[in-house]
Amino acid sequence: MGKAGDLLGYKLATDFLVGVGGNDAVEVVRICLDKNGKCLDEDIEAKMKNLKITEIRSILNRLHYRGIACYNKTKNKNSGWYTYTWEIKQRRIVELILEQQSEQLQKLETKARFDGSHEFFVCKKACEETAFEIAAQYEFRCPECGDMMNPVDNKKKVKDIQHQITSLKTELNELQKIM
Repeated sequence: MGKAGDLLGYKLATDFLVGVGGNDAVEVVRICLDKNGKCLDEDIEAKMKNLKITEIRSILNRLHYRGIACYNKTKNKNSGWYTYTWEIKQRRIVELILEQQSEQLQKLETKARFDGSHEFFVCKKACEETAFEIAAQYEFRCPECGDMMNPVDNKKKVKDIQHQITSLKTELNELQKIM
C-alpha cells in the first residue's frame, strides 16, 4: 500500500471522500494515513485545530459507515474511559471509487454510442438540444423559444465524451495500482 499522498493525489479519491465524510474528511484521512493508517481521534484533533473532537468523530463515523474507517476500542482500567484507535482502509476507498466510477463509465459509454448514432438539433439560443425524431415533431422549431433549430455537429460532443472516458479509465487504472 502506498503513502497517503498516493491515494489522496487523485481528484476522484478526494471528491469521493468529501462526498462521504464532508469537507474535512480528506484531511482526517490524510492525518490517519500519515500515521501508518492508525491513530486516535485526539491525534487528529491535535493536528486540526479548527475542528472539535465531536466533529472529527462524526466524520470518522460517516467513514466507518462505508467501511473506510474502522476502530479498535480499549478501556482504561483506571479511568473507565474508552479509547478508540481508528484505522483507514485505503483498499476500501479504492474499491468504493472503482464501483461508483464503473457505473459512471458505463453511462458515458452509453451516451457516446447514443450521441454518435443520432442527429441532434438546437436553436441559436441553445435552449435545449433535441434528437431528430423530437425536433421533427416540433417541425424543427425550439419547444422553448419557438426559433428554428439547426443540426448540431455531434463529432465534437462525442469526442469530448470519449476524452472523458479515456481520462476516467486512466485514473481508475492508476487507482487500482494502489491496491
